[in-house]
Amino acid sequence: MSGPANVEGVPVDTRHWIDGERVESATTFEDVSPIDETVIAEVSSGDVATASAAVGAAQSAFPAWAATSPADRAAVLHRIADGVEARLEDLARVETRDNGSLLRSHRRGVMPRVAHNFRYFADHLLTLSRDDFDTRGHRNHVSWDPAGVCAIITPWNAPLMLATWRIAPALAAGNTVVAKPPEWAPLTASLLADITAEAGLPAGVFNVLQGTGTLAGAPLVADPRVRRISFTGSVPTALSVGAAAAANLTPVSFELGGKSPLLVFEDADLDLAVDLAVEQFDNSGQVCLAAVRILVHESVMDEFTAAFLNRANRIRQGDPREEATEIGPLVSRDHFDRVAGFVSRAQRGGARVVLGGGPNDVLGGLYFRPTVFVDMLPGSEILCEEVFGPVLTLQSFSSEAEAVAMANDTDYGLAATLVTGDKARAERVSSELSAGTVWVNCFFVRDLQAPFGGNGRSGIGREGGTWSFDFYCDVKNTVFAPNGWS
Repeated sequence: MSGPANVEGVPVDTRHWIDGERVESATTFEDVSPIDETVIAEVSSGDVATASAAVGAAQSAFPAWAATSPADRAAVLHRIADGVEARLEDLARVETRDNGSLLRSHRRGVMPRVAHNFRYFADHLLTLSRDDFDTRGHRNHVSWDPAGVCAIITPWNAPLMLATWRIAPALAAGNTVVAKPPEWAPLTASLLADITAEAGLPAGVFNVLQGTGTLAGAPLVADPRVRRISFTGSVPTALSVGAAAAANLTPVSFELGGKSPLLVFEDADLDLAVDLAVEQFDNSGQVCLAAVRILVHESVMDEFTAAFLNRANRIRQGDPREEATEIGPLVSRDHFDRVAGFVSRAQRGGARVVLGGGPNDVLGGLYFRPTVFVDMLPGSEILCEEVFGPVLTLQSFSSEAEAVAMANDTDYGLAATLVTGDKARAERVSSELSAGTVWVNCFFVRDLQAPFGGNGRSGIGREGGTWSFDFYCDVKNTVFAPNGWS
């Protein structure tokens, strides 16, 4: 039986949230903390009937919420943001216990961003417009109409922040939402349900469906009443989601990970380059944007490598609840084994480990040491496939053209980072890189008004700012004839 769980002193209801009520399932799944691999909750496990009930509740609530004025919808979203800020410590502690990310990061960055997601899209809604334009004396007026029920499926590496980045614009636009949190880290979605209810969001407008992708996610995305699907996760799962969506012509937005490069040119500030390279181990490498392929000009390769390995060797790994910890564990035993498999196969294929290469023998459990490979064969798995762990590769290049070719030699195209002291080169190279986001002499600077998404296997579409409303709405153009009006 599911029900209240006590997580780091915070009570969390582990039942679904459907139509403004807690709903229990006959079966549950175990939620295991990566910090020590202990079971911290028994969570209700959804199925076809539960998914249908959640979509039905959202569909029933849609007309009234869509008819609510933008100002009133925005006010509710601001109250939700107030609730997030009031419970920031609870949210931070629960999510750290649930997915193993740093508590200090949740307190200082991640959970404040959750609140900001709601405030930004609430405010953006009230300014959403395009100037009318003329066609042979006819006036064109563009508007954004809510689409209907939105299914939002998000991953475990930053579950609440990534979920609310989609939930907020969907709700702001006048849609209703069924959110399926990740089974490896579902708990903060349940706390969000409580916060939305306290903020006065009407019943059925926001629903939380818990469970696995196979049992709960599959019937959710296949439901013909769902009018938008936003999915963040792996390419294989996206192929299944896309097939289900295609059967109903349901628009999708996919963010599917990456194999991003970090280019360090001969005129780069090497101290900055080293700092940025070490930052790629953040969250134990479980970051879709991470620049895991480090490409360095041959003239500075030795100097960069020595400084980088010296700094990376001093990364403090440990309990993510401790202030001094820089990276924590991997999220689950299955994922740990997956990362270890990549490392083992790379070594058997001839790649050479110059840092790490295996479990942290002192900490044990799910703690995998920061790892760096050199001498990889072109086209090898470790260079081409997303590991999603603390595993980086290090290669040299001899010219700008070769650097760009190496950077683009991947089926992914989510992000890229380059370090150079030459403004003209920065502009030239960034224009040649296949990536949805390019950072120049910086990393992970994100603004909600900017478009976000990837090319190739990194996804479909863009979200952020007006791009989010373009996806979560049916964009309409109304053409008025130049007739007189009585």
